[in-house]
Amino acid sequence: MIKRLQHTTRITASILFFSLSSWSFADTTTTHGIAMHGDLKYPADFPHFEYVNPDAPKGGRVAQAAAGSSFDSFNPFIVKGTPADGIGLLYDSLTTKSDDEPFSVYGLLAEHITLPDDRRWIEFELRKEAVFSDGVPVTAEDVVNTFQLLREKGSPFYRAYYADITRIEALSSHRVRFEFAETENRELALIVGEVPVLPKHFWDQRNFEESGLEVPIGSGPYLLASYDPGRSITYKRNPDYWGKDLPVQRGRYNFDEWVFDYYRDGTVALEAFKAGRYDFRTEYAAKNWATGYTGSALNEGRIIKESIEHENPTGMQAFVMNTRRSLFEDAQVRYALAHAFDFEWTNRAIFYDAYKRSHSYFSNSEMAADELPSAEELAILEPLREQLPEEVFTQVYRAPQTDGDGNIRTQIREGLRLLAKSGWNLDQGVLRNEQGQPFRFEILIFQNNLERLISPFIRNLERMGIQVSIRVVDISQYINRLRDYDFDMVVGSFAQSNSPGNEQREYWHSSSAERQGSRNIIGIRNPAIDHLVEQLIQAPDREQLVYRARALDRALQWNHYVIPHYHTNAYRIAYWNKFGIPDIRPNHAIGFDTWWIKP
Repeated sequence: MIKRLQHTTRITASILFFSLSSWSFADTTTTHGIAMHGDLKYPADFPHFEYVNPDAPKGGRVAQAAAGSSFDSFNPFIVKGTPADGIGLLYDSLTTKSDDEPFSVYGLLAEHITLPDDRRWIEFELRKEAVFSDGVPVTAEDVVNTFQLLREKGSPFYRAYYADITRIEALSSHRVRFEFAETENRELALIVGEVPVLPKHFWDQRNFEESGLEVPIGSGPYLLASYDPGRSITYKRNPDYWGKDLPVQRGRYNFDEWVFDYYRDGTVALEAFKAGRYDFRTEYAAKNWATGYTGSALNEGRIIKESIEHENPTGMQAFVMNTRRSLFEDAQVRYALAHAFDFEWTNRAIFYDAYKRSHSYFSNSEMAADELPSAEELAILEPLREQLPEEVFTQVYRAPQTDGDGNIRTQIREGLRLLAKSGWNLDQGVLRNEQGQPFRFEILIFQNNLERLISPFIRNLERMGIQVSIRVVDISQYINRLRDYDFDMVVGSFAQSNSPGNEQREYWHSSSAERQGSRNIIGIRNPAIDHLVEQLIQAPDREQLVYRARALDRALQWNHYVIPHYHTNAYRIAYWNKFGIPDIRPNHAIGFDTWWIKP
């Protein structure tokens, strides 16, 4: 979702040192950036990020495809509506992260950052030159009002994510202070700086909780130029953007126009790309990647197809069961259903062997629990032994595997054995409980192309006597049903960063299980997992963060909340040969915002 100590100089009783933007007094430090753990890569006087071309030419037009049928809102911060793609281009935040560090942030709207060593509070000194697109200065009051709006009227995510903020105060017109609860939540000092700052003078006159298409005001590098719901939205680079010469912005946001065109159908979108209707595409479908990129434009090098390995955790994509439904309350039942998903056959027959099986919620990272627990992990887990499955301590989790030949009789038998232990038995080809009720559920999707993945899974479930249907709805209805937890099973994903923290509460914590619109779509209410989430958030250093993430991973794995899918550790991108690209690429992002149109 978002994410070493800063370069500073210390003041003692007899020595005083000054640097360009950092000084310190006692245990308080003023600096240009913060790292979650360890040191910052870039010093106070850095001219630009390493992965940009600071002299990249400005100009040109770029178009991308947007998924879904349309949009009906320019307010992405609330529960209502379907927000337009690219709307974040309008906004700046107090800080911005670098894409070549696990989790470090540097001042954007904020010129100086002051905080104590224990990170119990943080102050941001805003740049005097920062203004919104209508010329009104960005002030501390805008920051205070932004958090008030988000926590009181915004998506429930903000209330949970920033729950440990106890006070926000404007100390002067350009200095704002955040105070935090008495916790070891070291991440909070970083993530408060990532929130887009909204103009108080604009929202004071409007209802923040209503979605709509009134063009908003921000302080970011782009302006909303035009839109046509159901078809496209266009942003234009603000020639008067106040922050264009800052070190954190140099070499970025080079396109004069940035367009998002909407396509209801993925096949149509791919064909439109090959026909030159838009310029850049990230490919998520293995079949498309293997067979769809053909034609003269590719043969002649006018379209470039590229796979770029990255160093990011891939998170977890899976069949996600709603444990609020009585059908999925039993972990043994959930595990039984996992035996019906034949990943090995699916990968070979449908996905051209493009994927690796996911077993961990932190795959492709050192945080994945893929060995027996170490002594350090056991020290975290042992106090919870009575609340966790025994396998957490004794086994390495692996999702059920097959030979890949489509014959999964052994897996079906094992699934039925587990179901029988939970009171479900076959009766004339129908799986029923002791009351005679059939095992029946629905898989909710909004993307038709997922049926290729789901249909073989359903056929295997039917061999177990389970009745399953697919319900395809439009994206607006899908979002609303997820917000209300009105589903049995979905194809869902839980993204992870290199520095997991507060967002874990939204994914797995009991406090988010019944809050409308939270990301705990599974409905997890487990005291042991609650404890492990808090331990992860409070990790004092990188080493402990890794141990605590692995401990949480094990608890999630062995409770069988999802049926894991697969992942790849590379970005699959295709683009028309019209772009200039920096010589150095970031290792934690594609970095498309650093590209430019060739003259």
